[in-house]
Amino acid sequence: MVIQGCNKVSGMATSPASSLVSTPPAVQAVLFDAYGTLFDVYSVALLGEQLFPGHGERLAVLWRDKQIEYTRLCSMSGPQPGQHYRPFWEITRSALRHAAARLKLDLNAEREERLMNQYHHLSAFPENRQVLEALRARGIRAGVLSNGDPSMLAVAVRSAGLQDLLDPVISVHETRRFKTDPAAYALGPAALGLPARDILFVSSNAWDAVGATWYGYTTLWVNRAGLPPEELGVQPTRTAGNLRAVLDFFDQRGN
Repeated sequence: MVIQGCNKVSGMATSPASSLVSTPPAVQAVLFDAYGTLFDVYSVALLGEQLFPGHGERLAVLWRDKQIEYTRLCSMSGPQPGQHYRPFWEITRSALRHAAARLKLDLNAEREERLMNQYHHLSAFPENRQVLEALRARGIRAGVLSNGDPSMLAVAVRSAGLQDLLDPVISVHETRRFKTDPAAYALGPAALGLPARDILFVSSNAWDAVGATWYGYTTLWVNRAGLPPEELGVQPTRTAGNLRAVLDFFDQRGN
């Protein structure tokens, strides 16, 4: 089931979370970011390379960068919260058009639709199922909290065959604000009925991991690319190279 959001806000951090914690709290549930964390947003480079030889990788990077930039513009601009909100699918299409124009690529209607359809079926990271099945075996609830529209998330989760392993699947859509807005992060505690500190929030996006840490979640930054940490005076609870590190939060309990 995909949850579009709700008005209840709980688990709000009253002060910025501390930096690296050696012994994390005994978290009771896990929420995953979707795009970049469960699904490889750069896997569109393969089709991009077929359509535009020599430009696939650069197109994928520019597309993603502009997509995230547009979410921030839409969340932060205007005197009223959400005034300039556009659904994530629309933002994704707009970002593709901008990236193609910047690279001077001939993005006709057919190529645009092929690339957009590919975004519906992004490659899932190979460890996903093993980690999610291990969480289920330990009795740990695992869901998604994502900028994606409800329909986008439903297709992506179903395409990856993970629909029986992720619940709830939460979209920020009804808040009309994207992460890292606190209203977006508040959806997790509201849906799970737990304070933020008792939920492990997992993201491969450093900005998302920092935002969730500031909100009050226990956090794991999945740093697959080996990037340096953000220089903002705060670090995620833990950092690891792949999703399997999620299980370290629970193995110490003897499960």
